[in-house]
Amino acid sequence: MRVLVTGGAGFVGANLSVGLASRHHDWRLVALDNLHRRGSELNLPRLEAAGVEFIRADVREPEALMALEPVDALVECSAEPSALTGLDGATDYAVHTNLVGAYNCLELARRDGAHLVFLSTSRVYPFELINSLALEEEPTRLVLSAQQSVPGASEAGISERFPLDGARTLYGSTKLAAELLIAEYRSAFGLRTVIDRCGVITGPWQMGKVDQGVFSFWMLHHHFGLPLSYIGHGGTGKQVRDLLHVDDLIDLIDQQLMDPDRWSGVTVNVGGGAGCSLSLLEATEICRELTGRELPIGSEPANWHGDVAVYISDCGRLHGLTDWRPTRGPRQVMEDIHRWISEQADDVALALEISPRSAAGAN
Repeated sequence: MRVLVTGGAGFVGANLSVGLASRHHDWRLVALDNLHRRGSELNLPRLEAAGVEFIRADVREPEALMALEPVDALVECSAEPSALTGLDGATDYAVHTNLVGAYNCLELARRDGAHLVFLSTSRVYPFELINSLALEEEPTRLVLSAQQSVPGASEAGISERFPLDGARTLYGSTKLAAELLIAEYRSAFGLRTVIDRCGVITGPWQMGKVDQGVFSFWMLHHHFGLPLSYIGHGGTGKQVRDLLHVDDLIDLIDQQLMDPDRWSGVTVNVGGGAGCSLSLLEATEICRELTGRELPIGSEPANWHGDVAVYISDCGRLHGLTDWRPTRGPRQVMEDIHRWISEQADDVALALEISPRSAAGAN
């Protein structure tokens, strides 16, 4: 089987390509990426060592996709994933990558009759409605109350029944628009498609930023001694996200690729759920323990546009379809990130343009 992974040199795409290649020696894995994301070049030697073919191309360019040899399956991992993208007025890259790029991938899948696995996002759920949910405050985190007035919300998190009316950031809106296109292509052309609405995916090789990949960002800053702040929701660090180790995600996508007929037409939340979640305050404590570095954390109480206090994936629908469950808890996820940073510190510092002085002081 020939499998194309778009965004294949990015965090999820590269880990997925390498992981699938190690499991399926008879598959031909092809990773396609434009290397737009800083640090993605570090994944090229990993792809080569795993026997994954790398093609430098852009999903925004249909001619590049249509020049590819036929594929049996396509995993669409390419995206501009920042929740803050477009707020500076520069909307072109996100719209053309996330929406037009998805359309171009659909056309390739239609040409080849390929099975499509689409990595969407929890950001399809409107942030203002999420922030209207009833919360309770605990010593280290905010939690969703058991009683909620909004359908699809409960103490277990946000399910696929959650309303979709409202603003959801440019990232979320382009991914939701792509989901709608996928539904049309499945209905009109009989494509076999599955949509995974992922929460926070994290783990080794993630070049975390303040607006995307927050837990790897938190560990990177602790390792290199860089400044951090609790931003929004009172500036206390009690905002919460569930998190999923990228290797657990690979386990699920492997299942979906192996049985496309069973998964066709399915849209599911994919995340760590309430059992695998952290507040920033809790993440700080783990980072301090693992790095031996206690950073002063600043406080900026005002909310950023599009931010939410608590997001937990209610994966009940997914769990009803499969015995797949996350196997790595939040502590192990953070330990794996820390181990990777420690082993690759020089390359990571160079890719992220971290000064030698900061890198030299790392534990």
